Amino acid sequence: MLTKIKIPLPDMLSAVLALDSSALDIDQVENLIKFCPTKEEMELLRNYAGDKEMLGKCEQFFMELMKVPRIEAKLRVFGFKITFAAQVEELEGYLNTINAATKEVKESAKLRQIMQTILTLGNALNQGTARGSAVGFKLDSLLKLSDTRARNNKMTLMHYLCKLVGEKMPELLDFANDLVHLEAASKIELKTLAEEMQALNKGIEKILQELMASENDGAISLGFREVLKEFLHTAEEQVKLLASLYMESGRNADSLSHYFGEDPARCPFEQVTKILTLFMKTFIKSREENEKLAEAEKKKLEKEAIKEKSATKKDAADNDNELNLQIHRHRT
Repeated sequence: MLTKIKIPLPDMLSAVLALDSSALDIDQVENLIKFCPTKEEMELLRNYAGDKEMLGKCEQFFMELMKVPRIEAKLRVFGFKITFAAQVEELEGYLNTINAATKEVKESAKLRQIMQTILTLGNALNQGTARGSAVGFKLDSLLKLSDTRARNNKMTLMHYLCKLVGEKMPELLDFANDLVHLEAASKIELKTLAEEMQALNKGIEKILQELMASENDGAISLGFREVLKEFLHTAEEQVKLLASLYMESGRNADSLSHYFGEDPARCPFEQVTKILTLFMKTFIKSREENEKLAEAEKKKLEKEAIKEKSATKKDAADNDNELNLQIHRHRT
């Protein structure tokens, strides 16, 4: 581990106390945490009365770390500071994606009309039964459109839906363009975001604890405390704003389930977005398959027309030949 740290041990320690991320990266800091001396190792070294220059590099490394009170806690605070900006940016991106996707789905008039068309189709298929006058349908019913096949087994209900929309409401075919953030949102797990938010709050708590504990460290921690206080001021503001965004995205995630008449506890945001994404992709695929089928049918008809035209010409030529032959015979 020490071979990966190219700077002398005293300089490394100065970088830790200055919270200088230009001297040490997160991997190096995590390795330092991993190899911090245990209580037993520190006790052994404290009792060593010989020449310190005679000690091995690892023991000298431990001796250097032992000069700083609660070195492991300081290294953990340093690691949090290094990764903080990237963590905030990533979490903020996910939360904004949730908000954007929710807004796009709820505001898409085209998606709403597609849903209305599916309901009408379902009622037409179930006409004469108790299910033939439904005022709505469960969201997971969208996934069954590809399983419901025509009697000839060639066309699914999804293919028919695409065909119907293409013929009667072609302006709805590109409804997926309204849902730019949907697929990205379907890959987000709210539980993971909650854990990340919790980790940020815990990191702030650790900073406050170390600031309080290092009050009596003396001169060695003066610079460390100054840098940490400055970082804490900025970090607390950012986490506060992020917590507000997190709460907003949570409300929006639940509202998406409610929008489709679902209970967020039974059909949460993740399930809603996954169903809608799969429906969107299947719709696009079925539409493309319809277009390929129509193109193949068109080519087939063109070939048949050419063949028929050729046959007609051949028949006409044969008739001409027969007539000429008859005239020749008559003259003879």
